[in-house]
Amino acid sequence: MAAATSRVRLVTNVLGLPYRPAAVLAKMAESLHRLSGGRLVVGLGAGGNDAEFSAFGLETGSPREKVAALEEAMAAMRALWARPGVDVVGEHVRLKGATITPRPPAPVPLWLGAYGPRMLELVGRAADGWLPSMPFAPPERMRDLGSRVRRAAEAAGRDPDAITYAYNVGVHVGRRQQGRPVVSGAADEVVSGLRALVHELDLDAVNIWPSGDERRQRAALGDVLPALRAA
Repeated sequence: MAAATSRVRLVTNVLGLPYRPAAVLAKMAESLHRLSGGRLVVGLGAGGNDAEFSAFGLETGSPREKVAALEEAMAAMRALWARPGVDVVGEHVRLKGATITPRPPAPVPLWLGAYGPRMLELVGRAADGWLPSMPFAPPERMRDLGSRVRRAAEAAGRDPDAITYAYNVGVHVGRRQQGRPVVSGAADEVVSGLRALVHELDLDAVNIWPSGDERRQRAALGDVLPALRAA
């Protein structure tokens, strides 16, 4: 995708941080960020599927431990991007004189897929962006969840508007999909629905997930995206 494009940002949506050592992920991210001309955004999650942890022989932490591990990993990754010889002695991340080269000219943005109180507080306190998904955070919940992020940012002395507020939205162009967490209908209805979401939820970015026959939906989005940009 990086090789075939020149303007779009590339977002991992989202990586379960516990599956990868923080230092290794920091190096992987630096490489792709550099090769894509600085277009990478690292989307991270705390790892919500305990069955996968067990299946691959990984330790399953409590929700509190997962959030704490994610916060330690974020700090370690940013340190590795900023300076050589990084030492970290944490509960979940341990580094001794760790260095990655080359280092990015600035830290790669870190966005979190977050829904629970501890994760939302972490977004406000330490993340560059928030990336929830419509099936897990329907529009009627989004304003409350976003308010929690903003309050956490203010409590941490941060500007809440400095955080990127993005949203994964399922889209189906065609017949309206009743009872499904998607924006659906004719092309003009989808454009209106997406515009309303952006306005009502004060979003900075929307990531569109085609719902239904992927080839047909991709073609239909060819009518939606230009109209959405022009709106």
